[in-house]
Amino acid sequence: MRRAPALSFLLVTVFLDLLGLGLVIPILPSLMTAVAGDPARAVFWSGVLGSAYGLLQFAIAPLLGRAADRYGRRPVLLLSLTALGVDWLAHAAVPGPAALLFFHALAGACAGTTIVVNAYVADVTPERDRARAYGRIGAAAGLGFVAGPIVGGLLGGVDVRLPFLAAAGLSFAGVAWGWFVLPESRPGSVGPVEPAEPVEPAESGAAGCRRMVDPVGAIAGVLRRNGLGRLAYARLCADVARMIQQSVWAFFLAYQFGFGTAQAGVVMAVSATAGALFQARAAGPVVRMLGDETATVAGTWIGVAAFAVAGVADEPWMLYLSMAAGILGSFAGPASQSWIARSTRAGEHGAVQGALTGMAAIAETLVPIAASAAFAALHSYGKAGLIFFGAAVFASASALVLTLRR
Repeated sequence: MRRAPALSFLLVTVFLDLLGLGLVIPILPSLMTAVAGDPARAVFWSGVLGSAYGLLQFAIAPLLGRAADRYGRRPVLLLSLTALGVDWLAHAAVPGPAALLFFHALAGACAGTTIVVNAYVADVTPERDRARAYGRIGAAAGLGFVAGPIVGGLLGGVDVRLPFLAAAGLSFAGVAWGWFVLPESRPGSVGPVEPAEPVEPAESGAAGCRRMVDPVGAIAGVLRRNGLGRLAYARLCADVARMIQQSVWAFFLAYQFGFGTAQAGVVMAVSATAGALFQARAAGPVVRMLGDETATVAGTWIGVAAFAVAGVADEPWMLYLSMAAGILGSFAGPASQSWIARSTRAGEHGAVQGALTGMAAIAETLVPIAASAAFAALHSYGKAGLIFFGAAVFASASALVLTLRR
């Protein structure tokens, strides 16, 4: 694996990115109440902020991916980290929700960390080692998200704005570090870098500019590609399944099993840590043994089983069985990312990752609303666990798309 210092920086960047997000989760309700003035307005503005972030990410992510292909990975990644730091600093400093909305939307528009990291790994990592590298990236994200709420809760006990200042400091420290240690992975780090084989035919003038900033066109361009298109459809189904679980999991633990805040936090932290370690250690060997296609399909079907068990779980041992199955199937993520990278032509990794991120932003914007409403309705009938059968349906669709057209 080439460029070890660069890969180390990417791992730390992903860790800090998720650590910063986790830092603010425990304290966000208190801060939004202080900014908005009362709890009802805090909930409203939190929803508006989340939707604005997701919509701007959907609109701009394909453009960031194309910019990373054309101008290099390094400037796009440093821009994304800078915008994230400004957003966290705004959370700590701005007096009202309208100004906060502007900065959070700006952060959504510049949210290119995942795009660049995935593209960079594809640039510098031999094909046989990509699953291992993507497994480590996933592990770094998981560990950052586990550590963040713990540190954020401690800092928030001192001052409600302190976690946001800490998150901003981490982001700016990442920018400073990357400025000095991160090399460009694309040929020619100064000036435009022309993709060797563009996703779509090149255009010039106003038409070319419109195509470059059109998120729907960018996503459609990936979906029309043989092989890559079905991977994108499968990834979208998997994202929907993942978001269904993430949106209601904490409520499920509380309502179905009576877990308190501390117990739920410990269960989720242990699960996330185990999943991160498993991805870091097992993804590479599993993919080398099975191949990225078979590993993706197998891991996805294991995930379907995990959702199904959660759907009928009425005893803690069934819950833990579901979580263990989810951890076991987590190698599907690095395997699918390796498969996508292998199916992408040189010079367009950024464009493809941008399109996939835009598709994921759609799921992350719409699914939590629908999943929360469905969970509330099912809970009123004492059937809250059935929500996970919905996740199993989408995960099954992802596996079938990959299986039937192999």
